[in-house]
Amino acid sequence: MSYLEFYNFKEQPFDNTVDEKFYFNNSQHDEAQVRLKYAIDNMKGLGILVGGIGTGKTTLARMMLEDLSEHQYEAALLVIVHSSITAEWLLKKIAMQLGVREPSDNRVELISQLFRRLVSIKAGGKKAVVLVDEAQMLNSREIMEEIRGLLNLEEAGSKLITFILFGLPDLDDCLSLDEPLKQRTGVRFKLTSLQQDIVCDYIRHRLNVAGCEREVFSDTAIRAIGHYSQGIPRLINTICDNALLEGYLLKREVVEDDLVKNVANDLGLIPAEAAS
Repeated sequence: MSYLEFYNFKEQPFDNTVDEKFYFNNSQHDEAQVRLKYAIDNMKGLGILVGGIGTGKTTLARMMLEDLSEHQYEAALLVIVHSSITAEWLLKKIAMQLGVREPSDNRVELISQLFRRLVSIKAGGKKAVVLVDEAQMLNSREIMEEIRGLLNLEEAGSKLITFILFGLPDLDDCLSLDEPLKQRTGVRFKLTSLQQDIVCDYIRHRLNVAGCEREVFSDTAIRAIGHYSQGIPRLINTICDNALLEGYLLKREVVEDDLVKNVANDLGLIPAEAAS
């Protein structure tokens, strides 16, 4: 038996992998989507979303990609996995993602290919959008200059591409490497931690999606989870997952705050002096 069976869940409620059906559309995420969608639909060129670790940037990027209808947008999502990429690699990747066939190894020709493709996308009644997750890793002046150069691609006075960059607050430092690019930011939004009442709604939402039909966390346990996680969704998931495992091992029908505190301590979320 696992804790799924013990608590009668249909699936893991607090897994940290991105899963659409567990998406919790709180007012903050809703506002972020409205603002970024405004940047896309009005071809503002550059939209920025920043937030701390675990605040839901990747989830939001994936949801935005899903919401961009293929009938209205030519959209791509790039996930930057290391900081050693070059401007040439990024340019070629963008071209490929937007449908450039056999992209040239020659930069000038590649830009011409991409320009023709962007014009074709516009002629087809669509908007070209590139979402970039973990964009704080684009920490070179050359890459910032390359993005600015692509934003200069226009036809009949209209921009041909919009970039939406998702990243840690360090992304602002990257943009500062090219001040003209930073000044082209059309929309910027910052994700913050969830408030305590939203933490409660978040936990119950994920439990409901997983098929939970009863309260498995006491009110005091939920308040403790909000406190030790500081409202960061990724940490909320980790604490809840471990607390449910401990609850199962101890055969607790309801997880109380004492158990949450023990789990938070084991996870190193409580300073040593406070835990004693």
